[in-house]
Amino acid sequence: MHTLENWAGQQRVWITKVTPELDGGRFAVKSVVNDLIHIQATLLVDGTDLPSGYLLYRHESESDWQRSSLKDIGNDWYEASFSVQKPGQYQYTIEAWVNHFLTWQRTITLHARDFQPVGNELRKGISYLERILPQASLEDQSGIQEAIHLFQNPDQYQEAVTKALSQQMIDWIERYPLHSHLSTYPKSLPLKVSREKAVFSTWYSLFPRSTSSDPSKAGTFQSTIAVLPRIASMGFDVLHIPPIHPIGHHCRKGKNNTSPAQINDPGVPYAIGNEEGGHDSIASELGTLNDFKELIQAAHQQGIELAMDLAIQCSPDHPWVRQHPDWFSTWPDGNFQFAENSPHTYEDSYGLNFETEDWQNLWLALRDVVFQWAEWGIRIIRADQPHGKPFAFWQWLISETQQAYPDIIFLAEAFTSPAKMQELSKLGFDQSYTYFIWRNSKNELTDYLKELTETSLRHYLRPNFWPNTHDINPFSLQTGLEPTFLTRYFLAATLSSNCGIFGPAFEQMIHEAYPGREEYLNSEKYEIRHWNWTQENKLTLFIRMVNRIRKENSALQRTNNLTFVPITNDHLLAYLKIDPNGNRILCVVNLDPYHRQSAGIQVPLSMIGKYPDQAFFVHDLLTGNRWQWQGEWSYIELDPTILPMHLFRIEDW
Repeated sequence: MHTLENWAGQQRVWITKVTPELDGGRFAVKSVVNDLIHIQATLLVDGTDLPSGYLLYRHESESDWQRSSLKDIGNDWYEASFSVQKPGQYQYTIEAWVNHFLTWQRTITLHARDFQPVGNELRKGISYLERILPQASLEDQSGIQEAIHLFQNPDQYQEAVTKALSQQMIDWIERYPLHSHLSTYPKSLPLKVSREKAVFSTWYSLFPRSTSSDPSKAGTFQSTIAVLPRIASMGFDVLHIPPIHPIGHHCRKGKNNTSPAQINDPGVPYAIGNEEGGHDSIASELGTLNDFKELIQAAHQQGIELAMDLAIQCSPDHPWVRQHPDWFSTWPDGNFQFAENSPHTYEDSYGLNFETEDWQNLWLALRDVVFQWAEWGIRIIRADQPHGKPFAFWQWLISETQQAYPDIIFLAEAFTSPAKMQELSKLGFDQSYTYFIWRNSKNELTDYLKELTETSLRHYLRPNFWPNTHDINPFSLQTGLEPTFLTRYFLAATLSSNCGIFGPAFEQMIHEAYPGREEYLNSEKYEIRHWNWTQENKLTLFIRMVNRIRKENSALQRTNNLTFVPITNDHLLAYLKIDPNGNRILCVVNLDPYHRQSAGIQVPLSMIGKYPDQAFFVHDLLTGNRWQWQGEWSYIELDPTILPMHLFRIEDW
């Protein structure tokens, strides 16, 4: 026979479908400081009684719950919101109860509208008023006493009914809830709150060794400092640099990934480690640790944060190979196994063996590397190919790091399967590379962005859109067409609030590819390049302008506020981004780099707060031109040889 000891038989509210909730509360929903968090849940009650409830929430540093009343939004759904004021971990849950007082008021309303007598209901209401009397304010106590006397007097029946239906009665019911037999959602759900940079950032990537203005010399940290003002003037606030550690000598790669390397070939920065040290050391050809710290400080003075690459692989010359050979994968003959990201193999690096019996010390050693970087002043880390390392390791490392340094941001360079990319985001990565680099047509872009912003992915995967990287020269850019470069940067910067470029190669529209591959010919991974850092072109000026507009318009500083709008031409893409505070941006892009395209465009007036008879301006922030529109439908025409896009700010008459 079953006992009833563990059953709360008097709790009649059934709480379900709490959203957002990731994998039953296993992973945290993500937000940033000052965001308003919207939580919904279904509250079910048997019969016709009405429920009420609270959203409970607290920061990890707080012991007491804060409460926000749930509002009925129809069809048994309830909603409440709260603002997050500091970074770290939050928890939230739902509690609810049968609100007999509210049910009583609803019953009187229905009966009175049907001209039924409500004398019994009025007498029942006296008990509810007497129960809230002790907790009421002095001002309300006087009014409640009057209502009790009114309900007790049959000669004032009509006045009593009017009082029962009044807004004041509703206010009392909300202000002094009569809790009984509380139901509580069985889980406290996690919420991870990061600083603003996690959701709004503009990245520029370069190799420090390619920053020298002297063609006879390699770049250093000092020459990188010299180009910071230019990068800042273009509106970038994150500078990403590939690994800056000593580079291995064994099996060093030469130009265009050839082997063996020539004597003057500098090697691949991702082949980490030689006699000078490993991940905790600085390559002497770039400078000293003090030089690197000077670069970090100089970047901060320009409003730029430095992002370092965490590449978990070691050259055969890395100190760990000698000190901890069991940390590395081996072949049956005992030889070390090269690192691999199929179909690519990296003969200049060894792959780590995360199944080693000494795995705990391996994990701790990698954590100590990240902690050391944090001590140097690094607060953004780009994890190279994180899908090639255990998921549990990343969950642990990110948690350990952010407990000690809550402001550190992790970006996943995870060009992998959707499930792996999503899981990495769930378990802690603050941003993620995406498939944007391969989404070009209207349907491809629309479908992918809807997946990112309208499904559950919006709660945890923060996309960072790049039109190119130092590894990837996509086929779309290999044409070298200026309109394509303009369009790809514009899409990255306006569809996503996080975006970036592999810098000088993109600016100067370098497009020559290794034959048959989406890779750069003469890639900087394998050789030192010398760029003209004073060169400016239409694309450079355009990037500077778009980045300035992003900083000046809050609607472009979020990703999930995206709505595609109808436009009657498949070569044209149109979308709205709206900030609740009133900033409204409309983007229209010609995806055809060869031909002028035109179409009718429909802007939903309800979304921009307009009636059909109200005129408004569309102000192109790229050209300064303004047009007056009225009604939902207007006309667009874009010539890619002039400018293949409009960036409209919708302004009131």
